[in-house]
Amino acid sequence: MSRTSWTTRLLRILAILLGFSAGTAVGAGAQSGPGAPGASDEPSGGAMTIGRLHYDGGGDWYANPSSLPNLLSAIRTRTTLRVAEREQVVQLSDDALWNVPYLYMTGHGNVRWSEADLRTLRRYLGQGGFLHIDDNYGMDESIRRELARLFPDRQLVEVPLDHPVYHVVYDFPRGIPKIHQHDEKPAQAFGIFLDGRLAVFYSYQTDLGDGWEDPEVHRDPAEKREAALRMGVNLFAYAVGFGGADGGS
Repeated sequence: MSRTSWTTRLLRILAILLGFSAGTAVGAGAQSGPGAPGASDEPSGGAMTIGRLHYDGGGDWYANPSSLPNLLSAIRTRTTLRVAEREQVVQLSDDALWNVPYLYMTGHGNVRWSEADLRTLRRYLGQGGFLHIDDNYGMDESIRRELARLFPDRQLVEVPLDHPVYHVVYDFPRGIPKIHQHDEKPAQAFGIFLDGRLAVFYSYQTDLGDGWEDPEVHRDPAEKREAALRMGVNLFAYAVGFGGADGGS
């Protein structure tokens, strides 16, 4: 995508985010997310929400239950976007998939998509959907395998530092923030681009979801939680503002 196209779409997102305030703090008292596998709450009154992907393969897709409600609270508090209080749990076979602009998946273990899942996910992403994969430590091998099955003709590449996802609301000139140590490797963000649009975002060696959780869960420093929430706001704003802008695969 050209810099001119990025600028045009950034202006589109900024028009959505007129009520944004960079200094707004997020409270720690957000409700927790899905309590157990299979839990699902419908979003309220047409408000947008995040879809938590319930996938097969044995990984704990339901990890970090307080993370997405806290991220949604940050989006609601810091922008004028109308979002629900809770995420919606979706499987790739659910009709509800087509109502979420931002599909999030996390976990520590194995991921396995069926052939039907792969076809559906290609269609969702090709029609403007956005998938954020957040490695909670331990899913790297399986998710790279599944992404190669999803788009065998497309490379998983590092997202460049001048990409709008790092600048659309908050500025991250050095890229994705490092939240948890894991293997003490640098935090990295990889992506798959469809016709110039970032359709898949893979956060690796950082664990944004841990940073979104209630403060007492991981006892992360306030600045780490703030960085994680700011990156999450950027991701959601990008998904909403850029989704569907560049066509299919």
